Amino acid sequence: MRLMTSAALDTLERFGTALADPIRRQILLRLMTGPGYPNDLLDEIDTTQPNLSNHLSCLRGCGLVTSQREGRRVRYELASPNLAHALSDLVSIELEIDSNHADLDRRS
Repeated sequence: MRLMTSAALDTLERFGTALADPIRRQILLRLMTGPGYPNDLLDEIDTTQPNLSNHLSCLRGCGLVTSQREGRRVRYELASPNLAHALSDLVSIELEIDSNHADLDRRS
């Protein structure tokens, strides 16, 4: 199986876009535990309603999150159980960080 197909590269690009922002990372981790509603997400994530809405839209556009209208509310959830599994695998990786590595992301 060739891993460098156009579809594989597109999937990784979408993941990269989603994971590039701390708010989107928080949303994805929260949705790993089950569906969520914007008001509940706002209680758990330090951001504004318009900002949360923009990030949810980005995650929908990347194909990582789906939304379902329930009356006046909208429920968001991960688009696939495979996504929850992949995220779980990613966060369980123990990274060995080289102390001499230049931190290009400016993290301390």
